[in-house]
Amino acid sequence: MGQAGSHPRLVALHSQISGCRRCVDRGLLGTALPVLPAPVFAPVVLVGQAPGRLEVASALPFSGRAGKQLFRWLAEAGAGPEAEARRAIYLTSMTKCFPGPARSGSGDRRPSSEEISLCQPHLEAQLELLRPRLLLAVGQLAIARFVGSRAMDQLIGRVFDGAGHELAITLESVPPRTGSPWVLPLPHPSGASRWLNQPGNRSLLAAALARLSRLLAALDEGTAP
Repeated sequence: MGQAGSHPRLVALHSQISGCRRCVDRGLLGTALPVLPAPVFAPVVLVGQAPGRLEVASALPFSGRAGKQLFRWLAEAGAGPEAEARRAIYLTSMTKCFPGPARSGSGDRRPSSEEISLCQPHLEAQLELLRPRLLLAVGQLAIARFVGSRAMDQLIGRVFDGAGHELAITLESVPPRTGSPWVLPLPHPSGASRWLNQPGNRSLLAAALARLSRLLAALDEGTAP
């Protein structure tokens, strides 16, 4: 994949997000600990759920175990090793701060609808500035935001437009974009997710990575419409 460069407006937006205290002021978080990527101006944006404990400790998005699995998927699709993918893909999430541990004591707490709503202007500002050609929606929260709430087996392995309509893609051709990015859903890579335990679902993931490979190649070749 080609590498993206940093951009002053993106640096300024990151500074603004880092100073946000909306969830703290509402009593939803005790401390605001936003985790942001390198300010790369990239044609590919990946949106996950929220940072985890390891991401806060490293100040690096997708640096935990689930992130390592995600980068293995991206490498399989042709994005290169992790360091290369980080330079070519803008990595963000539905909420920017670690929501804390789950009450069950297992894993991280899922961000509340109020937290997602309060953080939404930040995500919208990122997308407005970057205007990506390809958006990777990782996990149910991000998938619901960009293509709607449907069963995962109706979404993984397919490509959609910004309105949630499925697009046809083959090895020979990629679908035209109509003013919005291609949206490709991916399951959450966390080991806590049981969705990938089913062989049929693993086949859907393989199909998704094959389509991702085709789209990345089209972007690299300059043949993407």
